[in-house]
Amino acid sequence: MVTNDLNRIAPGSAQYNLFCNDAGGVIDDLIVYEFAADDIFIIPNASNCAQVAADLSASAPSGIEVKNIHQQYAVLAVQGPDSNKVMQNLGLNLDLEYMSFTKTLLPNFEALGEIIICRTGYSGEFGYELLPTWESAESLWKILLSEISKLDGRVCGLGARDTLRTEMGYPLHGHELSLEISPVEASANWAVVYSKADFRGKRALESEKAAGPKRSLRALKCIDRGIPRAGMSVLDLEGKVIGEVTSGTFSPTLKIGIALALLNPMAKLDDQVQIDIRGRLSQAQIVKAPFVESHVR
Repeated sequence: MVTNDLNRIAPGSAQYNLFCNDAGGVIDDLIVYEFAADDIFIIPNASNCAQVAADLSASAPSGIEVKNIHQQYAVLAVQGPDSNKVMQNLGLNLDLEYMSFTKTLLPNFEALGEIIICRTGYSGEFGYELLPTWESAESLWKILLSEISKLDGRVCGLGARDTLRTEMGYPLHGHELSLEISPVEASANWAVVYSKADFRGKRALESEKAAGPKRSLRALKCIDRGIPRAGMSVLDLEGKVIGEVTSGTFSPTLKIGIALALLNPMAKLDDQVQIDIRGRLSQAQIVKAPFVESHVR
């Protein structure tokens, strides 16, 4: 069903995957965690969880049971250079590689029950995602808040996460991936294993890949002042529309506007383009993502 090869992971490790329809459109992007050879745990985007669970259940062969346990867990992310210190201060001396996980009790807080701790995140920073039961989530939140405050850490929400993932060039479902935006267009072929015997959408994606996409995801770094936003038109220097911004923000790291955009494949790295920012043409350059250095490992 998924585009990546689950044979490449083992119990205790995780893998980024795309879940497509027959036409190659992306129903969701998700992380697959292998608890055991016969026990797979999947974290989709919250808004798509019901659809993913329903599709998997409808397609599951005899003997495979699919359970939607979305409401049983919460996800709390601790991200940044001091995230390991937070874990150590909680009594957790973790030695987890990127995209791996463990199940453990929190020392001195065993009443919270077993917590799934993953070396994952969508910020581009070294960090962890903690999955307590829903009943324990508020208590764990307060414990984490106390510990991160000691290290001058801050609470942030989806807005900050969105800025961080844009700086990394990470796709967001509904923006860079959707039922109308395929992995081929989104430059996400690295997550598609075409050598697999089959997966849903394989034939459509193979055909699109062979023919070449009609648009390709590119990273844009503004030269002029101005903040690009999703839906804004991208033009070449002759004033011809060649694409559209899918995500845009002000980069606090670079102190300039940045964007991800679906462009005509003829637009190449280092080309200069223009973004129509509320009627004003702002100059930008096609660059290679990520915009800033990754620290996930």
